[in-house]
Amino acid sequence: MVDRQRGNRPRSAPALIFPALAPLYATGRTLSYALLRIAFGLTIVTHGVPKLTGTPHGSMADPMQGSINLIGNVLHLPFASTLAMFVAILETAGGLCVALGLATRLFAPMLAIQMAFICFALGPTYPWIDRGIEYPIILGLIAFSIAMHGGGVWSVDAKLGHEL
Repeated sequence: MVDRQRGNRPRSAPALIFPALAPLYATGRTLSYALLRIAFGLTIVTHGVPKLTGTPHGSMADPMQGSINLIGNVLHLPFASTLAMFVAILETAGGLCVALGLATRLFAPMLAIQMAFICFALGPTYPWIDRGIEYPIILGLIAFSIAMHGGGVWSVDAKLGHEL
């Protein structure tokens, strides 16, 4: 990176206090990113599958109807049923693809946008801790980070040799 205040000299990483840990950090960096991407994707899948199968999820007896209500009555968007089905498919297929690292830069930003809409819609009524607005916030930021980093070295995208 170029530090604008220092001219064109690249900024160097801070020196490690324990340089012997450098190999661990190098391996851990790629492994931890893969684990984060997989955990995020599978977490999102757990929200999509109940919508598609009509099974309860957490305190929601009918997650699909909850999504339709949120889209139609809170966000006041048209075609609430169609958009809810799109969300359910995005959460299921998109979450699975992100977990696998397949088309990561296609699905991760879509999931980040979905989380932004959830934060916008529920933010005024979801206080911190009690109802959990912190969860869509952190999931949205993770999705944004994954979109910026791509699938990583341990992904289907890397095996295929290309990504968006």
